[in-house]
Formats: sequence, C-alpha cells, structure tokens
Amino acid sequence: MAHVILQSVSKVYTRQSRQFLFRYVWELLRGQRRQRSRDAFYALRNISFELRDGDTLGIVGHNGAGKSTLLNLVAGLTAPEEGLVDVEGRLSALLELGSGFHPDLTGVENLYMNAALCGMTRQEAERAFDRIVEFSELEEFIHEPLRTYSAGMVMRLAFSIAVQVEPEILLIDEIFAVGDKDFQKKCSDRILEMRDRGTILICVSHAADTLRELCKRGLWIESGEVVMQGEADEVFDAYLSRKEAGRPAS
Repeated sequence: MAHVILQSVSKVYTRQSRQFLFRYVWELLRGQRRQRSRDAFYALRNISFELRDGDTLGIVGHNGAGKSTLLNLVAGLTAPEEGLVDVEGRLSALLELGSGFHPDLTGVENLYMNAALCGMTRQEAERAFDRIVEFSELEEFIHEPLRTYSAGMVMRLAFSIAVQVEPEILLIDEIFAVGDKDFQKKCSDRILEMRDRGTILICVSHAADTLRELCKRGLWIESGEVVMQGEADEVFDAYLSRKEAGRPAS
C-alpha cells in the first residue's frame, strides 16, 4: 500500500546555497526578514501530513514559501534536518520542466532516457512508446533534437512519460504553467483518472482553481510554515482571499 508520511519535518539551508540567497532577497522585498541564525535559515519548519492510496494534496503559497523544497523532500532529492519523511510506492515526479532531458538528443532518445530515470525498464519503455508519443501529440517532431522544441512541447513529452510510468505517487510542480488549454485539460483528465485508480497526487501550483479540480485536500505554506491545511475548498478560498487583499500571511 503506497503512502507519503511527513512527521514534524524541517529543512535548513545555509548561506552558501542558492535557496538561501533566493529566500533572503524575497523576504527583504516583502519586509518579512526574521531573526534567524547568521549561517542558516529554515526553508521548511515542522511540516506534517499523511497521504495514502487515492489521496490528493494541493500545495499553495507565494514564491519562496517552500513548496518546491517540500516536493524535493518527498521525491528523495534532499533530506530533512529534522523529522521523518516516509515514502512507499512507485514515484514519478515532474519537478522542473525538462529536467532529465538533453537538448542535443532527439525526442526519441530523451524519451527512453527519461523513462529510465522514472524507473521504467527498456522493455517497458518500448511497450509504452506509441502511447507516450500519441498522448504528447509530437509524432511529427519526435525524431528532432529537443533544442528545437518549444517549452510547451517539452512539457507535453515530460508529462506523457510520467503518466505512462503508472506511478503510485505522482508529484507535479507547476506543470500547467505552459501549454495550450486543450492539452492542460487533457492532462487534468488523465490525472483525475489516475486519482480514481488510487494514485497519490501532490501538486504545487499558483493556480488554486486548477488545484481545486484535482485535489481533495489543501496545504497552504508561507515562509516554510503551515498557515492552513484541510479540505481543499476551505484552504484555497482562504489563500485566494488573502492573496486578493494583498496581505502576506502572518
């Protein structure tokens, strides 16, 4: 049985990291700089939640809130300084557009390489090849170098591979930021199908209305801390209300 469990998780970055510099500048601009250690800051502090088969969680917050760091922890790309991250199940992650792709390789070559990074064997990738290309709608371009692709085309290929892995856990970071509306709807429909089959979904987006359609639960974080979590509608309504008022979360 697949699950994602975080218990009192905190992540610390030092002054030498890019994450530290980004957060430092962001908080200065918003007038939110807090008194912290001279050498480190908490990118996430005391985050807890539990997801099991079919659970869906949408995460909202301003830039620099810690949303992507949270997904990186779940994906196993970084480790917490405090707390427990327990992930069980086949995981597929769309955390950065084009990550794992090489611009000088063709769409076909990138397809096989990225499928391997997602945990597919060569035989599984070959069996899924036609389905991936058909879903991506890139039949005419699949043999061209990736550097000739637009951002939307890269997104199509990345998403098409990720969903064909048939993951038990799917992580998505702003995947709907590019691409036309028809393909975004196609992606949403596929995610809903996966959710109904029991896939755990954790999705980050600034588009709360999109998350409302996909997710049953919501998590709102700011400056690395939980502002609110619970039913998706309640969390997203509160977030949008605060955002429209132009006030940072206290």
